Amino acid sequence: MTADVMLALPSKGAIAEPTLSFLKDCGLKVEKPNERQYTGYIPAVPAINVLFQRVKDVAYKVADGTAQIGITGLDVIREYPDDQLLVVHPDLGYGQCRLIVAVPEAWVDVNSMADLEDVAVDFREGEHRNLRVATTYTNLTRQFLHQRGIHHFTLVRAEGAIEVAPTIGYADVIVDLTQTGTTLRENHLKALPDGVIVESQACLIANRAALKNNPDLLEALRMMLEYIDAALNGRRYSQVTVNICGPDAEDIGRKVVSNAVTGGLLGPTIAPIYSPNRAADENRWFTITITVESKHLLDAVNHLRAIGGTQIVASPVRYVFLEDAPSFTRLLRELER
Repeated sequence: MTADVMLALPSKGAIAEPTLSFLKDCGLKVEKPNERQYTGYIPAVPAINVLFQRVKDVAYKVADGTAQIGITGLDVIREYPDDQLLVVHPDLGYGQCRLIVAVPEAWVDVNSMADLEDVAVDFREGEHRNLRVATTYTNLTRQFLHQRGIHHFTLVRAEGAIEVAPTIGYADVIVDLTQTGTTLRENHLKALPDGVIVESQACLIANRAALKNNPDLLEALRMMLEYIDAALNGRRYSQVTVNICGPDAEDIGRKVVSNAVTGGLLGPTIAPIYSPNRAADENRWFTITITVESKHLLDAVNHLRAIGGTQIVASPVRYVFLEDAPSFTRLLRELER
C-alpha cells in the first residue's frame, strides 16, 4: 500500500494528548519528526499519514476529503452533521463528557427543563426579552430547546470560559461540555438533570465516499481497527496462572471450570509440572492458565484458592484478537447499505 491515507487528529484541546496516549496503548504510536510541524505517521500502519488539526476542524477535513479518517469528539459530529461523515467507532473509551444545560445555583426553583421553560416565558412577559443562552453548540442547543418547548431564547455565541457568562451578565444560562461538574460548581452553576443534550466521547470517523472508492483506505482502516478492537477487548481481561495439585489434568480441569468466572475464553490450558522426585502414587502438580474478565478477578482467585490453587499470578492482557475486528465488520455492513 502507498502512504496516501490521511488521519486527522486533534492538535490541542481536552482530547489531544489522550488521543496520542490511546493510539500508543493500541500499538499505533504516532511519530512526529518535527514538533513544530502538523504532520506525522504511524509506523504500525505505513499507509497512514497524520495531520494535526483543531478538534472541530478534524470533522471538516474528513467531510471534505482532505483527510479520509479522523478522531474527534462525538459532540462535534452531532453539532456539525454531514452526509459524508461516517462514525466508524462511536466510543474509543476516553474523552467522556456531557453537553448540558446549566443554570445559576441561585435559581433554586429551577430544577428541570420544564422549570426553565417557565423562566423563558416569565422573561418574555415580565422583562420583555428573551432568555439568553451562551454556547458554542448553537445547532444542538437550538434544536434541544425547541424540542423542550422553549422558543423565547437568544443564542449568545461564546468561546473560552463560558461558565462565567451568567456571572458577568452577558447570558442567563449556558450550554457547555462538562466532565465532572467541578467547574460548574466553582462558578455557582448547576446542571439540569434532564438537560443532557449529548453524551459524548472520542470517536473514529471516516469519509463515506472515500471508503467506497479507495481499497487502500479500507485496508489501512481495517489494520487500524484490528489494533483498536483488540486493545479495547484486552482491557476487559486478565490472564491468570496458578499451580494446583491433583490426580490428573481432567480432574483439575473439572474443578477449575466448576465456577463460571474461571471458565476462560474457551477453557483452561493445563500443563504438567515436571517433578523428578515424585513417587508413582503421588498426585501431580499442574500449571493452569486462564483468561478471566478483570471485573471478576478476585472471584476467580478465591475459587482457585478453594480448589487448592497456589502461587497465583495475574497479568493484564494487552490484546484480545477475535475471529475478526467487530468494528470493521460493522463498517462493511454499513457500506453495503
